[in-house]
Parts: sequence; C-alpha cells; structure tokens
Amino acid sequence: MKHLLLICLIVMAGVATAQPAWTWTELDTMPKRVGNNAVVEATVNGVPHVYSFSGIDSTKLYSGIHLESFRYNTQSGVWETIAPLPDTLGKIAAGASVVNNIIYIIGGYHVFQGGGEVSSNKVHRYDPETNSYLSDGTPIPVPIDDQVQAVWRDSLIFVVTGWSNNTNVPNVQIYNPYTDTWAAGTPTTNNNNYKAFGASGMIVGDTIYYNGGAALGFNFPARAHLRKGVIDPQDPTQISWDIPSDNPGDAGYRMAAAVHGNRVFWIGGSGVTYNYDGIAYNGSGGVDPLARILSYDTQSQTWDEGLGAPYQVMDLRGAARIAPTQYIICGGMLPGQVVSNKTFLLEFDPIIMGVNELAPEQQLTVFPNPTATTVNWKCAPGATVRIFDALGKEVWSGSKVQSLDVSSWPVGNYYIAIKHNVRVGQFTVVR
Repeated sequence: MKHLLLICLIVMAGVATAQPAWTWTELDTMPKRVGNNAVVEATVNGVPHVYSFSGIDSTKLYSGIHLESFRYNTQSGVWETIAPLPDTLGKIAAGASVVNNIIYIIGGYHVFQGGGEVSSNKVHRYDPETNSYLSDGTPIPVPIDDQVQAVWRDSLIFVVTGWSNNTNVPNVQIYNPYTDTWAAGTPTTNNNNYKAFGASGMIVGDTIYYNGGAALGFNFPARAHLRKGVIDPQDPTQISWDIPSDNPGDAGYRMAAAVHGNRVFWIGGSGVTYNYDGIAYNGSGGVDPLARILSYDTQSQTWDEGLGAPYQVMDLRGAARIAPTQYIICGGMLPGQVVSNKTFLLEFDPIIMGVNELAPEQQLTVFPNPTATTVNWKCAPGATVRIFDALGKEVWSGSKVQSLDVSSWPVGNYYIAIKHNVRVGQFTVVR
C-alpha cells in the first residue's frame, strides 16, 4: 500500500525530482499561501491526512497572520479548508503534535499593529475523525512560541525551550494528553547554546535531539548546535542534557524535523535568522532558504550535510509523516521570501543512503504487503513484536511467532514496532 500510495501521489502530481536518498514530488497546492504554519499528520478512517494550522499569508504583514486551517487527503490528493483554530487572534509559530490520533496545537504568538507581540498559552485539541475541535486543553504554564515539540512513546508531548514574550527560556514543559495535565521537566542548561527559538527536533527512543534555532544576542544569531536530552523512562521529567556536536555547514533556523529509525532529518530552513516577514534580523535584507536535508545518525553519531535538495523551503513548523519513509511539507517560504502554497512529498530511501538505519535487534522485513490473509516478518530471534493500527492502538504483541493470520482484521494500515516503540515496519490489510 505504501508504494501504491506513492504511485498514486506521483501520478496526481505529475513530476518527481530526486536528490541522493530523497525523491521530492510536488502535490496539489494548498488553498492559500501560508507560512510559519503548524503541520502534522493524523488518520481519518485509516487514511493518512496532513494538517496545517494558522500562519501568515502572502502579505507577510502582521494583519495577514490568521487562524485558517486546512487538511490534505493523501488518498484523494486534494486539500480542503477546515474550521479555523478556536482562538481570538491570528497566530504563527505554534507547534502541532498527534497522540492517539488527536492533534494538539500548542503555543504560537500574536502580533499587533505597531509591532507588539505576545506568546500564547493555548492548547487546542482537534479530532480528525469528527473534523472538529474539542475543548481547549489545560493552558501551558509558560506561554511559548517557536518551540521544539516532540512526542515520547505516543503518550507525552515534550515542549522544549522556545520564546516566551520577551526572551528565550530553558523550560521543558511536558503535556500528558490522557490526563490533560502539565509537568515540569529538567530544564535545558540555562545558556544561549541551549535556549533557542526556531529550533526543531525529534525523540528517538528515549532521547530528545534538537538542532538549530536563534539564540539571544546581537541580531539573534543562528546556532548549529545539536542538543541531546536523555529521558529517564522511569521518570520522564528527569532529563540529562548535553551538546554532542554541531551540524556541518550553515546553522539552521525554522527547519522541519523528521525521523526514520535511528536517523533524524532537518529539512530546509535558513542559515540566517529573520522576522516573520522573511527579513533578516541582522539588517542584511531578505533571507533565502537552504537547499539541503541535514541528517544525523544517532547510533554512529555522524552527520550528513545533505546538500543538493531540488527545492528550497524555509519557515517550516513541522513535517507530516504519512508512512515510514514518506513525509509531507507544505507552506513556508520559497526563495525571495515568497510565501508558499506548495506541497511536497519527500520519500527517503535508506538503501541509497547506504546506512544501516537500525540496530540488528530492531531490523525487520515484512511480507507480503499488502495482504488479505497472512502477514509474515523476519526479525531477530526472541524480539518482541508489537502491532498497532492506524490510530496508534496496539492490536497484537508477541515474541514466539513470525507469522500472523490477519484475514479477519479490518482493512487498513498497520505498523510494527520492536524496541522502544520505534516503528520499523508497515503492512496493509486489503480485501
């Protein structure tokens, strides 16, 4: 089904462009141009959808900051407008995460005539299946925008550093969607190497990796630091922080983060920090995006600079993962600070990358795919295999068998996890 979905999307898009290990395919354009929009994935009746919440329009003026929201159906290949975020003022630089197929849109900031700004403490909740907003969640204790936001074990949302009204903060704020409560995690080290706005990252296993962003200081310099936070699984509020390395090449600002196995990617972004209008803080004028996808192997602790991307996009606030090796980015800014309405499907090929993405105990082969009767897999002997449906609900687990009768299972996509809930396989049940 994964390959069928990709073929379908390419047919609708018409053109695919490649770089080493990546294929970029241009899809249906968004209903309007929008930058600094929060982007995330969720499913509706088993079909992956991509969501975009709030942002700034093509005017790049404070008055063009809005609450408009959209969703993209990967099956039909069409965007549609959904209800706007339930807030009173337009906002940018929010973060969006999905847990148990409910979307949580957190923080962001409002801009007023005259240039005043205020960070948001809102937690909006959206149900993809009903295409409606739930009541807001408990406000985030420290209002935040341009934060790092990532999900741990499909259970907790970590909100790390970011800008709060008038400064960068070291706070780590942890939201439990199941109890609608916040907890304070171990803050990052309280200096400008860690504190940043416009950084982005992911959680791999029990470790947070975030990169880039703007530090406090003259003209808000961009950082190339990779920060690493090891979460104690017995007490997720306890985090050990350090900086293992800097990324090669330019520093990064407002990049979209994605993950595959043990590898974290940072897509696009810019090497110079800028205001919401795309004009550099350092007075050098308009900023242009980088043509790259940075890659960091968390196992070997090595970088790939990933130069040569066929498209340049910045002002990104998320990449939607619609399949284990497929990601969608939408909106943002193109060269010339043009607010974008483009949608790109990015397909990663770990074989071309020439890197073993998973440790031996995490490797897995699934066949046949799709299947109407039996699914088989090959993995390390004794490995515990867990299977989840498209909504993230565990439907089976075991370690003694490597074949399963799924003839009575509902039609749809299923994901297989082995270690630390890392999704390493997928199959589709068909009839």
